[in-house]
Amino acid sequence: MRNIIRFILRYHFFLLFLLFETLSFYLLVNYNQHQHQLFLNSSGRLATSIFELTSNFRDYFSLRRANDELSRENALLRSRVYDYASSGEIEKHNSPQFTAQRDSQYLFTPAKVINNSVNKLHNYLTINAGKLQGVKSGMGVISARGLVGITRHVSDHYATVISLLNTQLKISAKLRDSDFFGSLTWKGGAPGQATLYEIPGHAKLSVGDAVITSGYSAIFPEGILIGTIENYELKQGEGFYEITVKLSVDFSRLTYVEVVEKISGKEQKELEKTTEDD
Repeated sequence: MRNIIRFILRYHFFLLFLLFETLSFYLLVNYNQHQHQLFLNSSGRLATSIFELTSNFRDYFSLRRANDELSRENALLRSRVYDYASSGEIEKHNSPQFTAQRDSQYLFTPAKVINNSVNKLHNYLTINAGKLQGVKSGMGVISARGLVGITRHVSDHYATVISLLNTQLKISAKLRDSDFFGSLTWKGGAPGQATLYEIPGHAKLSVGDAVITSGYSAIFPEGILIGTIENYELKQGEGFYEITVKLSVDFSRLTYVEVVEKISGKEQKELEKTTEDD
């Protein structure tokens, strides 16, 4: 209390000046129509600017929550699209991202990439979804732009994913326009390119043709975009093309993904494994 009194006594002239200035401003604004209108307009613009700035800050800090919600909604919508297609009511959707096989149902679990590598021969990424979210080893992982990889190890809350940028991963892929299928793998080097093998020499190819998943495995649905043909070469004496594919996913900027589960996939894998062991 003593400090407050001391402060007032020390600065009483300045405080009186502020008081009179405030009173004068109040009288000027309230008893002069022109100044009153100007004050209202100016204060309105100032308030609008403050509200807009506050809203922008709030929107910025809520982006993460908005992205998480959009990711969950995309996964739900993708599941419904595949269920609708597999019911037989439609045969094929216009977009290669949503082409589905009949009698196949898939579940999609959203996740966020929390660790990633693109400069090694065996690249992996880590996602924040695990056993408690229904993720298991051997499930496909995709993004809004296309194929990402296959889950490897899974804990309660996390999973590691073998990236498509891994020389040990092979994907069954096909040409969207002609249905010729082969094996796609990454040879190392440029993170935006992979190589498609085993396409026969009589297949008609064009630069820019889409390369998609074949649907011949129990991991990925048919029609997930992988990339487009960048160039190709017919190997003499072999009768097959070696095709360079420009990947649709930019792995250096990958943030949100979805884990794919084929409901009947376990049965298919067990049957195929029994046949291989014969």
